[in-house]
Amino acid sequence: MQSEIETRLAASAPDIEVLLVECSGDTLRVFIDHPQGVTLAHCERVTELLSEYRESYTIEVSSPGEDRPLTKPQHFRRFLGHRARLRLRTQHDGHKSLTGELVGASEDEVTIAAGDAVVAVPYEQITRSNLVPGD
Repeated sequence: MQSEIETRLAASAPDIEVLLVECSGDTLRVFIDHPQGVTLAHCERVTELLSEYRESYTIEVSSPGEDRPLTKPQHFRRFLGHRARLRLRTQHDGHKSLTGELVGASEDEVTIAAGDAVVAVPYEQITRSNLVPGD
């Protein structure tokens, strides 16, 4: 659903970036970003552009906030040096999540300094990731 919504907004609102789409029950959450920051007008515009989804979902459109989702390689690169939490598909050293400083991001994987280790995690192993507020 995320790629469908990204495609729709890229055509109608190319200045607005879709960071994350979450569907939970009958609620569709869309986190967006804009180079000059997200305003209420941006949220209203996206809500209107997604009007056909209102037949099946309650739509919530918002800015990323302090715990901004990281979903693309360029997001990880933009926030190198910041703390992030990665939730993983499979366990790594007995953990399903890693929290630490983002130290690298290629097109295929992100590198995070978590605890005493520096770990490279392929993007396909990440189910959700976000900045940790406070940095």
